[in-house]
Amino acid sequence: MNSKFEISEKWIKASVIGTIWAASEIVFGSFLHNLRIPFSSNVLTGIGLIILISSSYKWTEKGLFWRAGLICALMKTMSPSAVIFGPMVAILSQSLILELFTRIAGKRFIGFALGAMVAMSWNLFHKIMNLVISYGFNLVNVYADLLKYVQKQLRIDIDLVWSPLVVLVLIYAVLGLISAIIGMRVGRKLASQPSVNRLNSNNAAKEFFSNRNRDFNYSIAWLVINVLLLITAFVLLNYSPWYIWSSTIAVIATIWILRYKRALRQLSKPRFWIYFVVITMLAAFVVTKIQSQDIMQGLLIGIKMNFRAIAVILGFTVLGTELYNPRVREFFLKTSFKQLPLALELSFESLPLMIASVPELKVIIRNPVQMIYQVISQIEYRLEELRNKLSRKIYIITGSIGEGKTTQVQKIVNELQNRGIPLSGVYSPRIMEQGETTGYDVVDIESGRREPFLRLAENDSLDQIGRFNILPEGYSVGLAALAKSRTNNNRLVIIDEVGKLDINNQGWAENIAELVNGSQFLVLAVRDTFTDQVIEKWNLKDYSVFKVSDNPHQLVSELLINQLS
Repeated sequence: MNSKFEISEKWIKASVIGTIWAASEIVFGSFLHNLRIPFSSNVLTGIGLIILISSSYKWTEKGLFWRAGLICALMKTMSPSAVIFGPMVAILSQSLILELFTRIAGKRFIGFALGAMVAMSWNLFHKIMNLVISYGFNLVNVYADLLKYVQKQLRIDIDLVWSPLVVLVLIYAVLGLISAIIGMRVGRKLASQPSVNRLNSNNAAKEFFSNRNRDFNYSIAWLVINVLLLITAFVLLNYSPWYIWSSTIAVIATIWILRYKRALRQLSKPRFWIYFVVITMLAAFVVTKIQSQDIMQGLLIGIKMNFRAIAVILGFTVLGTELYNPRVREFFLKTSFKQLPLALELSFESLPLMIASVPELKVIIRNPVQMIYQVISQIEYRLEELRNKLSRKIYIITGSIGEGKTTQVQKIVNELQNRGIPLSGVYSPRIMEQGETTGYDVVDIESGRREPFLRLAENDSLDQIGRFNILPEGYSVGLAALAKSRTNNNRLVIIDEVGKLDINNQGWAENIAELVNGSQFLVLAVRDTFTDQVIEKWNLKDYSVFKVSDNPHQLVSELLINQLS
């Protein structure tokens, strides 16, 4: 994992939930896929809903559902399956639906029940949309005309076009309700009993990652090319003669197969070619028998639908491969989702252990509530493990001007002192007059002594930093406090407002250099614009970064207490 962490408690919890969900998808998905069990996607959705609902009895924060869904969806890229976009969209959609309904109706029976029923029913809508995207609206016309033909031949008064869909929606809704009830039962048991330790890992789980293509030559250029090729295929399908779109898509598919193994795996599946024949024949039958057109026209429509499916399936497969590019993940670090890659790193490290702890589906079937409870009850234990993992020797509290860095430092100092933990160092309260910053004081944390440190420049004989004079008395107090920190037995040292003065080898620069290489734990409050410079200047390796806006002082305090105890 990277040395630099900037992750909130909510994302850590989402990482735990999302990893359990992903482990269940991988373990149970493989089991169901091998046995070809009907409604297998509904079973997986039900297990995911149970995990989300039950965990909410332990962790009540808003936004955990969609975050866990996003993490689980992205972790589907680890699945041996070549198809990742469909399941990824489905998982994220289900978590968003449950999040929405629990926001509206609350985290109680009505909210969980409605959310789970709609989320489960999404599977049907998702399957229909996948077929329409893959084969186009011609598939809808073929379906509707075929059922109307059957209805007419059998002289049935019921509308056969909509009846199967209505029945399926009712079945899906009932499955969702059952999932919600099981989730609430597991959740109530989880809330009333202590957490259990996680199960030990095994070699099979650790070997799960051996099939990942770590040596694949990712390319942003190929990502762009693939998007353009996919768009080209769609345009030609709609606006060119059959001999142009067929030959072009054949060439595009060949290019993708040569570069991506996943693309070849898609076309090598017998099921795809069975669909190819069935859809082509159905299209020909509908066009000739029902629409009274030439059979060749029907065959051409069927072949066109299948060529569209080839473009869609292979196109999304290769895009999914290129989107796993580490450079794409780095891009997220510069966006509002910059916590996501860090949460994913935690999840990927946890995944083998979680896979090892998930029992086989046939074991769960015997006693679903008890077995799922045993898996979910590990969340608190795993959360504590991740907190400790994120605990580093150097903690950097960062934020913009006036965002509350010093205030958070003071709260951390008070919290630790109330717990009887010895600490030393300095913090620098801001001096305000009529809404304007006129200077900073320095406070010796151990003794409580406070002296003026920086004031608006009025004396040319004093050293300056920016628009402030450096006052000798305050400077001496700070140096003395940090000198004591290097020699006393306090394991924790706090230095507030490390910035331009220190980067320019003034201020506390010399003391920071010695403390970084010492045995003490170190908390540095740094303005966000100077954070990278501070890390680079003192060549920090073992550190964590906490944004003031995302991390309450209690979190940092608890991490420090755990490290020092």
